[in-house]
Amino acid sequence: MSMAAAETQIGDRISKRNFDKLARFIYDYSGIKMPPTKLTMLEGRLRRRLRATNHATFDDYCDFLFHDDGLEHETVYLIDAVTTNKTDFFREARHFDYMQQTALPTLAGNGVRIIRTWSSACSTGAEPYTMAMVLEEFAGARNDVDYTILATDLSTDVLNAARLGIYNEDMIQPVPRDMQRKYVMVPKSPTRREVRISPFLRSKVGFARMNLMDESYPVGEAMHIIFCRNVLIYFDKPTQAGVLKRLCDRLTVGGYMFIGHSESIAGIDLPLKQVSNTVFQRT
Repeated sequence: MSMAAAETQIGDRISKRNFDKLARFIYDYSGIKMPPTKLTMLEGRLRRRLRATNHATFDDYCDFLFHDDGLEHETVYLIDAVTTNKTDFFREARHFDYMQQTALPTLAGNGVRIIRTWSSACSTGAEPYTMAMVLEEFAGARNDVDYTILATDLSTDVLNAARLGIYNEDMIQPVPRDMQRKYVMVPKSPTRREVRISPFLRSKVGFARMNLMDESYPVGEAMHIIFCRNVLIYFDKPTQAGVLKRLCDRLTVGGYMFIGHSESIAGIDLPLKQVSNTVFQRT
């Protein structure tokens, strides 16, 4: 790209017409709301896609998307660019306390021998790896229980990072020290400020791309535990209802649904009863 094109790109803005088109497509595809207040954020995140696709202006890029069949190849990258992927180990720690102290013993006490779990918006992997640590501690203390973990996300970028299981050392500070010793590998060089989840724990998590806007979720047998945390806040009420109903269809009777502490299922007719703060059980 020429210097003149690059300068045009830096000062370029998304027109209202193109913003409306982008916002509608993003909502229809992913359920993510893109109000006008997100215009500057969207511009910032899409500039990299302009460079990658060799387009000098947002008008050129949108013409490529909507008139030149660019969406066939660009959709995954576009959605990757606009999704938010904040995550932490042991985020909203009371959920993992409930899982460890109540949900897992209850499931095992009811005769479940392979506990099927699903992190449905797994981001870069901190949530499913936290689940794996809790599950491994529970299973390791018994000889009659095993578990599976499915981790899905809409973004291919975060799934690739999650599979690697490499994190800045600051990210693992919430992980209890005994779990760090068991499940986190520290580099030999003290100058490297990265750690990696152990191969064994990584092997216990299966990652796959999934769009929660799809009409069905092909996850195999119904799950005993589903985490869908801090993603519902990006959806409007009808979209929340659709996602939650489809998740309930993939949850066993007596299974547990965890949503984010800032989220609510109030006003949505679901086969769930509340058993703890933002924890629900399938009825």
